[in-house]
Amino acid sequence: MARFTMAGASVAALSVLGAGTVAQAQAADWTGFYVGAHAGAASQSDNDGESILFDTNLDGTFNNTVNTAAGANAFSPGFCGGAATASTPGAGCRGDDDGPEFGGRLGYDMQLGSFLVGAVAEASRTDVTDSVSAFSTTPAQYTMTRKLKGLAAIRARAGFILDRNLIYATGGAARGEIDHTFGSTNTANTFVLSGDDHADGYQWGGGLEHKLTDNVNLGVEYIYTKLDDGDARVRSQGPAPANNPFLLVNAAGTDFQRSEQDFEIHSVRFTASYRF
Repeated sequence: MARFTMAGASVAALSVLGAGTVAQAQAADWTGFYVGAHAGAASQSDNDGESILFDTNLDGTFNNTVNTAAGANAFSPGFCGGAATASTPGAGCRGDDDGPEFGGRLGYDMQLGSFLVGAVAEASRTDVTDSVSAFSTTPAQYTMTRKLKGLAAIRARAGFILDRNLIYATGGAARGEIDHTFGSTNTANTFVLSGDDHADGYQWGGGLEHKLTDNVNLGVEYIYTKLDDGDARVRSQGPAPANNPFLLVNAAGTDFQRSEQDFEIHSVRFTASYRF
């Protein structure tokens, strides 16, 4: 009986050692290059309190009030954080549109024990629209709209490895492709839109990743993007009567700019990658 017990113990010990050796051999390796894709949804930060600012003397500072010839505020009806549906605020404004986001990425990671450091470059297509409107006493509406069409980013990432799982944080530089448009029911003036169709900024976020096989990873991540979209502006010009509020201070016209220059996007994505 003693011999049988000792033999059994020996077999059990060998089994545990063997299992440990197999587990070591199968330990996840996170070092190397990878290519991947992501898809999810993008939404913008709440900016219901946004307005349009004016530069009546064209000195580059948007801190003026557009007044009528009688000295009254020509934009006393107010503003709304959306696209106006009519010439008066009573008709309301259409809400901003969030949308899908998808793209591809290329990256490299290096495993340092239980830690990981790496870098990733990615390009995304998205469809997020953000408008702000002003109402004048004419009555008329003036709507500035920006549409984020694409994003490019280069980010670092660092995380903690739990065998076949990775928890990571990421951050870096971003550049957005933005389509700016302007619309108004004011037909007495000419409006000229100007500004860059790209905006620079940054991203940060984090995520979870699971090694489904030695080469295939699946995950989910959250990314916050902030772009400095301060170049877009509209100039209201003539021809118009001499008592036109836009021409009273400077005959060349009045510049418009939205009060919220930062374009902030929140993205939740599913990720998939193939590691070489």
